[in-house]
Amino acid sequence: MAQRTTSRTLTPKPKAAARVAKTRGASRKRGQTKPWTPAEVEEAFSRFRKANPEPRGELEHVDPYTLLIAVVLSAQATDAGVNKATPALFAAADTPAKMVALGEARVRDYIKSIGLYRTKAKNVIALSQKLINEHGGVVPPSREALEALPGVGRKTANVVLNIAFGEPTIAVDTHIFRVGNRTGLAPGKTPLEVEMNLEKVVPDHFKRHAHHWLILHGRYTCLARRPLCEKCIISDLCRWPEKTV
Repeated sequence: MAQRTTSRTLTPKPKAAARVAKTRGASRKRGQTKPWTPAEVEEAFSRFRKANPEPRGELEHVDPYTLLIAVVLSAQATDAGVNKATPALFAAADTPAKMVALGEARVRDYIKSIGLYRTKAKNVIALSQKLINEHGGVVPPSREALEALPGVGRKTANVVLNIAFGEPTIAVDTHIFRVGNRTGLAPGKTPLEVEMNLEKVVPDHFKRHAHHWLILHGRYTCLARRPLCEKCIISDLCRWPEKTV
């Protein structure tokens, strides 16, 4: 008598199959976020411009040097906190020469309410001395020269180039990094990647103010914990699947 052989196809239980399908569907959804079209980007920045035609940075300053110092002090600190400390500091020293004469210890006293104030005081004196030695006490309108200053990285250089010298640079801070990724406008794993992607998608005629529009949007609307999607002027364009509206 011939021996019968049987084969059995293993099929997942209904609940397990549903979980697998749901996971795969979610993965496909995340991986297939539709990029913004040029028309959508144009529309978003047109709305930003209409709502705030001449956006301004919130760090208080009077010239490129005081702007540079304020931006250096704002690393890992709030603009509001920096603005509380700098009026007295700038009243005492508003030029590189005066800052060097003031000295590191006294700079620390003026900025001790700001995070990392010891390191920042050291950098403020060092960059001021370097401005005197290499640039005649003037803030250079060059990314390379700015990034060579103590305490100045790409983000700080971009802010100074944009605000002080009118360059169409986009400085990616924590707010812009969040907005770029959450909305799908310019996703990236690093601030530099987000910056490069913004450079690609933002039309040239919006780049002068793009930095300010995006940072203000992240600071006051697209909040980290609970974004105010109900008040967002680009919510219909945003790709975030967890919008609160």
